[in-house]
Amino acid sequence: MLRSDYDRNLADLQTDLAEMGSLVETATQSALSALETQNVQLAQQVIDADDDIDRLQDALESKCVMLLATQQPAATDLRAVLCAVHIAAELERMGDYAEGIAKICIRIGDQPLVKPLIDIPRMAELALKMLDESLLAYTSRDEWLARKVCADDDAIDDLYNQIYRELLTYMLSDPRTIERATYLLWVAHNLERIADRATNIGERVLWLVTGNTVGNRPENRSLR
Repeated sequence: MLRSDYDRNLADLQTDLAEMGSLVETATQSALSALETQNVQLAQQVIDADDDIDRLQDALESKCVMLLATQQPAATDLRAVLCAVHIAAELERMGDYAEGIAKICIRIGDQPLVKPLIDIPRMAELALKMLDESLLAYTSRDEWLARKVCADDDAIDDLYNQIYRELLTYMLSDPRTIERATYLLWVAHNLERIADRATNIGERVLWLVTGNTVGNRPENRSLR
């Protein structure tokens, strides 16, 4: 295989990852919209669409296996292929978390939400921003952006802890809210896990670019 063909195959992997990322983003946004509007039909659509993410992961892994078997890449090329496999797995799990939110929406049904959704949509916004930036860091081999994604996870954790404390207060003040508050806590947990997976992608990009997943942060640019 010519080098130009090999580079084209690597570019195809990036395209596949971008498509998976787009599907994950759509699934997460739709699941949150279904929760906000208590639209169980939309929630079911999210659940059904998860198969598309799974199929993309299978196809990408098959391409990576073929490249490894036929080309036996070394050094940076090998890391790029292995990184693509890792990222696809992370995206597949993010899709599962979006599906989980949709399933929670169906379980809630037409029960009134225990509280207005304020911080949970904010968590989703930040988590999806981390997802976008982690994939951009991969395609552009941007070490600084990968480190930023990892640093931004702290804000997600802070929001999750805030939501946890608030929902716990509802449960303690009125035991009748325990079930409904627990549903929202599960939603927040799934969003926190999406952010964790984006962080994993950022760390994998650092490995791709530097050969390590840890190191000092850039001193001349803000991470926030």
